[in-house]
Amino acid sequence: MNKSASAGQEPARLSISVAIRVSLVFIVLCGIVYPLLSTGVAQMLMPGRANGSLIVNSKGEAVGSELIGQSFTDPRLFQGRVSSIEYKAEASGSNNYAPSNPELQKRTEASIADWKRNNPDVPVSQLPIDLITNSGSGLDPHITPESAHVQVPRISKLTGLPADQLNKLVEAHTEGRSLGIFGEPRVNVLVLNLDLIELLKK
Repeated sequence: MNKSASAGQEPARLSISVAIRVSLVFIVLCGIVYPLLSTGVAQMLMPGRANGSLIVNSKGEAVGSELIGQSFTDPRLFQGRVSSIEYKAEASGSNNYAPSNPELQKRTEASIADWKRNNPDVPVSQLPIDLITNSGSGLDPHITPESAHVQVPRISKLTGLPADQLNKLVEAHTEGRSLGIFGEPRVNVLVLNLDLIELLKK
């Protein structure tokens, strides 16, 4: 009886031993080797993206990422899209309001009122929709070229920079469709504002 029990326990011990060894192998492969390998390849092939697509100013200081929008409250700078999460990357997402939601209507009306107050020279009928709507992630760093151009009268009046110069700045920062077919033309607000700040310094 004891010999039979002992014989039955041997396969069980063997199975446990194999399971532990297989688990350790996969922990090393998937938890250490693969992350180190993929990180190393990314650093060699695309170091900028691997490090977060950071944007640096003229002093060489990292001021943000080209993938994450920021809030600009200075009226002399270009403004980005509305963000219901205040561009907090750890809280990516939106309220996902339906068009009939009263909170969405309230927020939109407030955005339009802000536009009227800060941009008296541009009627609401010329206001691009992306300046008063939240993106799906709430982190969109881009606006349409039209949304940048429509802010030029305000910025020109507040900074004294010619409108033509500001429009050319927007055009210089307009990115085309990815691979020529995907997405829409867009302007990275942070990159645009960094060059605008350099112009203001001069």
